[in-house]
Amino acid sequence: MSQPIRVLVAGLGNMGRAHAMAYHNHPGYEIVGVVTRSKDSVPDGLESYPHWTDYSEALSATKPDLASINTYSDTHADYAVAAMEAGAHVFIEKPLATTVADAERVVETAKRLNKKLVVGYILRHHPSWVRLIAEARALGGPYVFRMNLNQQSAGRFWRTHKTLMETTSPIVDCGVHYVDVMCQITDAKPVQVRGMGVRLTDEIAPEMYNYGHLQVMFDDGSVGWYEAAWGPMISETAFFVKDIMTPKGSVSIVMDEGAKSSDHETHTKTDRIRIHRADLGGDGEFVHEDEMLSMEGEPGHDALCAREQDYVYRAIVEDVDLSRHMSDAIQSLRICLAADESIKTGKPVDL
Repeated sequence: MSQPIRVLVAGLGNMGRAHAMAYHNHPGYEIVGVVTRSKDSVPDGLESYPHWTDYSEALSATKPDLASINTYSDTHADYAVAAMEAGAHVFIEKPLATTVADAERVVETAKRLNKKLVVGYILRHHPSWVRLIAEARALGGPYVFRMNLNQQSAGRFWRTHKTLMETTSPIVDCGVHYVDVMCQITDAKPVQVRGMGVRLTDEIAPEMYNYGHLQVMFDDGSVGWYEAAWGPMISETAFFVKDIMTPKGSVSIVMDEGAKSSDHETHTKTDRIRIHRADLGGDGEFVHEDEMLSMEGEPGHDALCAREQDYVYRAIVEDVDLSRHMSDAIQSLRICLAADESIKTGKPVDL
């Protein structure tokens, strides 16, 4: 593509701002407009771009090659379909939609109209997480996945979390990332999901919970749990666990002391990867010392967003086949929404 990809950016919160700056700095992109709820919410460095408060009007006026959708989850499906029907490719922040039916509708539209659809699974572009997945796969299954991401939040972060919980639970909003990691490692079919949740605050709707926990079982015997929680009451103890066990050993992310759950850099940072091998010698003791892989120099949050948007660029100009990417996005969402259903009904959900 000799001309830059003309991109319309909808939503300029934490993720939207980072993606917009990635387009701003990438020679292959040209931002043709931004959409936020008000002009006052446009971050520094992006004020010069044409601004809209109405997404449909912006889409019609700019006719972009790419729509970057970083809005709240309940708008994702309709915004994505509208963009593709208007002739644009789509980058969309996770989760792809708030229901499996809507996620399937978005993917069907992408296939029917031959448009690229990239979902914001940022960990897929993180070299340390790619290494973690490779090391776990090298050990072989079945696997036990132990993962969480709890966030102690106050001020504007708690306000954002409360707004998110008007439509999406913590289990779904964050869980799709880590369930996707589980699925990439095992390649097995998920067969059953169980969930439990607790409402720890009166500041959210009675039917919503701000602490959730899911368990997923796979047909190769692998099992996994994921825990997510938001709010001012959430503990900082063991808020970030990324641990994979197999018959041959384990692979874990080791966080540095003093990390804070409210720091978005922490959510993708790995620091070190510990590889433990279960081999025992004739004396019954371990044959191998644990191996510590330093992840020094890994990209920060904004640099990861830049990598992700470079992938979107290559997907468009090189016509990358995204069929597996799209089906994986539906599968991780299906598992997390099944946990939501299990929490509400008190019963396991068979997939």
